[in-house]
Amino acid sequence: MADRRLQVFQTVARLLSFTKAAEELHMTQPAVTFQVRQLEEQFNTRLFDRTHNRISLTEAGQRVYECANRIFELYAEMDNSVRELTGDVSGVLIIGASSTIAEYMLPELLRDFKKQYPDVTIRLRVANTDGIVSMVENNAIDLGVVEAPVTNKNLVVEECRTDKLVLIVPPDHPLARQEVVPVKQIADYPFICREEGSGTREVMLESMTRAGISASDLNLSMELGSLEAIKGAVEAGMGVSVLSSATIEKELKLGTLVAVRLDPPVERPFSFVHQKQKFKIRAMDELLSFARAYCKSHPH
Repeated sequence: MADRRLQVFQTVARLLSFTKAAEELHMTQPAVTFQVRQLEEQFNTRLFDRTHNRISLTEAGQRVYECANRIFELYAEMDNSVRELTGDVSGVLIIGASSTIAEYMLPELLRDFKKQYPDVTIRLRVANTDGIVSMVENNAIDLGVVEAPVTNKNLVVEECRTDKLVLIVPPDHPLARQEVVPVKQIADYPFICREEGSGTREVMLESMTRAGISASDLNLSMELGSLEAIKGAVEAGMGVSVLSSATIEKELKLGTLVAVRLDPPVERPFSFVHQKQKFKIRAMDELLSFARAYCKSHPH
């Protein structure tokens, strides 16, 4: 019970939210509140200040939080040490990925990994690149896989493979008959793009800036939060878009979309992102090694 109370407290302290902690721990919010109150009763002091629907750590809470982090690091070190002796690879891994990667790269990779390590349970969270980086920063996930540059110098970023972006248009579009389209020509047509914070959007805007086109020059007609919505809008003739070539294989086979190469080519790295310290469980080391090898054997 003491360990569970400490785990619940540490999650609330990290997220500074009882609601988010309850979601992450798969508990009800009253259960989370009860566990924290029990810990406060044990120490006979408040660990959180609660004002205007916001919480912050008290001085005592900050000390408990720092000690809790060290305790859980020692638990993880003990667990890893024993598993290295026994050769056991198991546990729960929490991975975060942007939608492009989660839907079109990870399924095959994780399928092959699970065949080799069946005792590892993998939980996948999908968000845009900004959201994934934030989760890594807050230790909410063990590993992030993103599609745009990461500026946080406190995180480890490893490029794993290169992704090519292409212009997508409906088959009856004037550009569908061209083999190559200059990037700057995209500004001549209604453009459908991902939401702010998306790696695809960021890379596309950077390539247009290099071609001498500012974001304000784009004829932006729609911002959509999913790849399927963008593909559907382009198929319906509502505009053109730029997406990863890996995401449109089905539509190209069906003939509902046409992919056109861009000049200059638009490429971006897919990268692993994680904290600098050693992983909490050995299975994470194994997954990262497996993923590195997978990306070498599947460079595109």
